[in-house]
Amino acid sequence: MIETESLIIDKARFSDWQEMYCNVWSQPESAKYMNWNITTSEESAKIRIMKTIAFQKEHDTYLVYEKSSGKAIGFAGVEEIEPFIYQEVGICLGPDYVGKGFGKQILRGLIQYCKEKFDAKEFLYSTREENSVSNRLAKSLGFTMVSSVPKNDSRDGHSYNLLQYSLKL
Repeated sequence: MIETESLIIDKARFSDWQEMYCNVWSQPESAKYMNWNITTSEESAKIRIMKTIAFQKEHDTYLVYEKSSGKAIGFAGVEEIEPFIYQEVGICLGPDYVGKGFGKQILRGLIQYCKEKFDAKEFLYSTREENSVSNRLAKSLGFTMVSSVPKNDSRDGHSYNLLQYSLKL
């Protein structure tokens, strides 16, 4: 578990399915810059939370909970890509929770987690070039852009540049 000023980042529980469905998974704005499709039914959300729980058993991925309400409002995670080098594997918040400083808290929390638990020496952060909010977040925390890679969105074929940022720890 990772705790920030306003958030708890922890493993999912089945009871989170409805909040994740309402706050994140059914929201086109949440999926806009991500590589997943929205969930369109409560039944699909129940299946998705079970898959999420199973995936989280083997990976450093989590749901994001707002401390004040206890609601599941997003997800985040990290992975090791080389010894002592970690990267985020997606940070996503529901649209009602964007613009509140939560993204910065999540990213700081993930970096601190990797430093403390794994003695990470470098942390990588990737975002689409057109995601101006995410790019500002990286720059605000002192990340330096190290690459730009042309990609195609597997959902609709949209071309975009994936920017990768690095922060030496």
